[in-house]
Amino acid sequence: MVRKKRTDIPSAGGESSQSHDVGAGGGRGPQRPPQQQGGGGYSGGRGWVPQSQQAGRGGYSGAGGRGRGMSQQQYAGGPPDYQGRGRGGPSQQGSRESYASGRGGGGRGEGPFHGGPSRPPVPELHQATQPFQAAETPQPAPSEAGSSSTPPEHASLTQQLQQLSIQQEAGQAIQPIPPSSKSMRFPLRPGKGSSGTRCIVKANHFFAELPDKDLHQYDVTITPEVTSRGVNRAVMQQLVRLYRESHLGKRLPAYDGRKSLYTAGPLPFVSKEFKITLVDDDDGSGMQRREREFRVVIKLAARADLHHLGLFLQGKQADAPQEALQVLDIVLRELPTTRYCPVARSFYSPDLGRRQPLGEGLESWRGFYQSIRPTQMGLSLNIDMSSTAFIEPLPVIDFVTQLLNRDVSSRPLSDSDRVKIKKALRGVKVEVTHRGNMRRKYRISGLTSQATRELTFPVDERGTIKSVVEYFYETYGFIIQHTQWPCLQVGNQQRPNYLPMEVCKIVEGQRYSKRLNERQITALLKVTCQRPQEREFDIMQTVRQNAYHEDPYAKEFGIKISERLASVEARILPAPWLKYHDTGREKDCLPQVGQWNMMNKKMVNGGTVNNWICINFSRQVQDSVARGFCYELAQMCYISGMAFNPEPVLPPISARPEQVEKVLKTRYHDAMTKLQPQNKELDLLIVILPDNNGSLYGDLKRICETDLGIVSQCCLNKHVYKMSKQYLANVALKINVKVGGRNTVLVDAISRRIPLVSDRPTIIFGADVTHPHPGEDSSPSIAAVVASQDWPEITKYAGLVCAQAHRQELIQDLYKTWQDPVRGTVSGGMIKELLISFRRATGQKPQRIIFYRDGVSEGQFYQVLLYELDAIRKACASLEPNYQPPVTFVVVQKRHHTRLFANNHNDRRAVDRSGNILPGTVVDSKICHPTEFDFYLCSHAGIQGTSRPAHYHVLWDENKFTADALQSLTNNLCYTYARCTRSVSIVPPAYYAHLAAFRARFYMEPETSDSGSMTSGTAAGRGGGGAGAGARSTRGPVASAAVRPLPALKENVKRVMFYC
Repeated sequence: MVRKKRTDIPSAGGESSQSHDVGAGGGRGPQRPPQQQGGGGYSGGRGWVPQSQQAGRGGYSGAGGRGRGMSQQQYAGGPPDYQGRGRGGPSQQGSRESYASGRGGGGRGEGPFHGGPSRPPVPELHQATQPFQAAETPQPAPSEAGSSSTPPEHASLTQQLQQLSIQQEAGQAIQPIPPSSKSMRFPLRPGKGSSGTRCIVKANHFFAELPDKDLHQYDVTITPEVTSRGVNRAVMQQLVRLYRESHLGKRLPAYDGRKSLYTAGPLPFVSKEFKITLVDDDDGSGMQRREREFRVVIKLAARADLHHLGLFLQGKQADAPQEALQVLDIVLRELPTTRYCPVARSFYSPDLGRRQPLGEGLESWRGFYQSIRPTQMGLSLNIDMSSTAFIEPLPVIDFVTQLLNRDVSSRPLSDSDRVKIKKALRGVKVEVTHRGNMRRKYRISGLTSQATRELTFPVDERGTIKSVVEYFYETYGFIIQHTQWPCLQVGNQQRPNYLPMEVCKIVEGQRYSKRLNERQITALLKVTCQRPQEREFDIMQTVRQNAYHEDPYAKEFGIKISERLASVEARILPAPWLKYHDTGREKDCLPQVGQWNMMNKKMVNGGTVNNWICINFSRQVQDSVARGFCYELAQMCYISGMAFNPEPVLPPISARPEQVEKVLKTRYHDAMTKLQPQNKELDLLIVILPDNNGSLYGDLKRICETDLGIVSQCCLNKHVYKMSKQYLANVALKINVKVGGRNTVLVDAISRRIPLVSDRPTIIFGADVTHPHPGEDSSPSIAAVVASQDWPEITKYAGLVCAQAHRQELIQDLYKTWQDPVRGTVSGGMIKELLISFRRATGQKPQRIIFYRDGVSEGQFYQVLLYELDAIRKACASLEPNYQPPVTFVVVQKRHHTRLFANNHNDRRAVDRSGNILPGTVVDSKICHPTEFDFYLCSHAGIQGTSRPAHYHVLWDENKFTADALQSLTNNLCYTYARCTRSVSIVPPAYYAHLAAFRARFYMEPETSDSGSMTSGTAAGRGGGGAGAGARSTRGPVASAAVRPLPALKENVKRVMFYC
């Protein structure tokens, strides 16, 4: 399968293609869950009466008492609206299972979850699919109160899932996707968008002319079988060298390094056997060089069909013929594979740019990414610059000195030193230096537990024992200096071979695939961070250097690559107007070039913080400084529109980091002892942390959110001293959403002008899975789902998290059932819980679902859609028999290599301050999919480096979005991100899901957590490439008994944006 790899997150040791959008400066702070909607919350009107018919939606004036326009205090302080009051929502005591329980029902004489007539299944499908025939929901006429239809036929889906275990091995002989999944069609493009200002941008795509050659695929069997692609390639190179002119009929074949060989036209045989001898490189020993014999059988497998690829590119066929694309990809990778060091879809070399030291024995190599892609303009070759970490070819002693960052001879190695060395060196290739020119190579399997001076081994059959030190002196005349150090163990455990560190040097050209530390990431980002103009120049230079017109393989197969960047029509969507509170000097605001500020504005719904405490864990911050900081922060929150008591419940105290649990619990208890008699809750904990606080931040979040049930705001020592207004304003934004407020809302949302959102209650979900770092073999992956809890505003998102099997991409807990001894079969899961909480918060059931799913690579589209859409439907059906609101399922991708550049870098009106294309730039032609509904949107202003547009691909759409409607909605939502006054680069629900998943890593038991996480899919093996252990599983629900569940979030924390 030709799939994009995602290896470009620096923390994963992957390539980094820099373009960060920096969020609010606000510390690393967590935030507080909103305290429910408050009594006056959504009053006015009963049951299911649509909001628009209710009296007194008093705007946001803070005056009108009814509707939503209550005062700020009322907003966050009143009695919880979730308790089934006022709105006839489900009561807390009633069965949690039924959406239709609860007092007062729906005010219209039906159970609260029965909205409108149930429709029979409709045979005409607007997405030709078999699995969901029964569940298809045509768009109801606006007059219908609800939109429900019969639940899906789950059986057919389950069967489909079982048939879907797509080959993860990238270079494997082509495995077509099973036909069952092909019956699912992704929606076709509903026409191109037209809104916004038209302009031209350049993309790093180079047009590739489709050859008219007769492609043939041959199976290759090499015996004895070797796992190394390098050896396989050497065998085939030798075969072509010897037999191209004779037996191969002058053809130059392309080889994938494993089991497949491709030719432009047939070979003069159907099957043939060759004998090939490989002679080892001269290792300088003067001894006879090792010769290895291989038997190679080449056998015709199939004709690769380019005709269908042509039809696909013209939009006359729906599926990408992956085999044909893979052949072309392999052909164009042949030459660079011989010249450079291939890593996944990229090529690196010390000759492609300066090496830069990254510290601790690593250096960065420059390189380029290359992938052939089907697009509307035909085939295109996507080329991008990239950098990744390699191990410096140092003597092992020097490497260890750098790794431990000290003079290693001064004191003996500690246990932690040994673990660090062993982790860094396991699997690394070294060559020996103590035998003159003879440079034998070995792979390190571990370290010896004893020091070199204590090591002995049998030298002959009689069992004569000799020490390593003696052996090296007697055999090579080599005196070992560092006898107190362990030896490197090479070879297997049964016959270990000991090599003293000082006789070994690391072999050049080994990529470092483990996790990088903060300093190394920073150094790598510095190297990769290029202004758009420089990056464009480098890409052009790479294309010229690769000289595809002279590439013998491209010539043989008739592939012609343009040397010009693709010029693409784009549009710049306007920024949306944002609403602030009517009591501020500026009641609304139009962002300029993706940013604005809070000057003269008040939050549209200020939360309330009546009762708070502060704990200081930084030794540098005196109590008086902490008091002063808290006072300033409280002032800023008040000025920004919150109701914030300037006095804490108890005075700030200082504490030692190692006592975090004890201090938090004691102080919380002391505060509650004071508050409980008055029936009050603690609203917020402010925490001052040292700048380098290790695991303290994570421990604190875990205790607050899963044990005490309180939201916290962490502030770093350096910010406490500076106390800049900008910093305080950013922190205030975070605190407000943690205690249940809203910072701003879209003017179009409150005036009900958003197509397919404002006309009926709509819930927007965001979902993401983060996987552990490479090298962490056992820790679970973490899934997070957030969902909007307010309508029509759509700015507040409640979040849920769960742990699941290691590297599992499908979200397991979207819907689940289990047996309860009393109640029988019980259903639940994240979707169901979030639908219920939307119902409680708004008093309405969602009549439309929009689901933004982050972190799915192309190779996983089918599995993720089949599994997760099925879970959404089952969750809806479990709430009420015929409840099936129409679903739109959109995948959000950031880890791709498409970059957009201004057509003219010197036109100040066409670029932002960083030289990047303007926020709101959308592209849905030329470089997009030939037939499906996808688009690139750069919604943020660049800060440094080259902006990376987000790629949105619609996999299911029962809401029948037009291109303009979905593009504008997505762009406008990017301006509602709570943590900063900038538009962000991916849609906020997906961003929030990522934050929530990242936060949940801290909830794991300390031994499994690694205080951070890779985002979904940054590991090797993103959809192919480094298959095997690295590749992620997309099998159906795994029996994951081994995954320890995360500690549960407290109820009051779940309801607010605690992850901000």
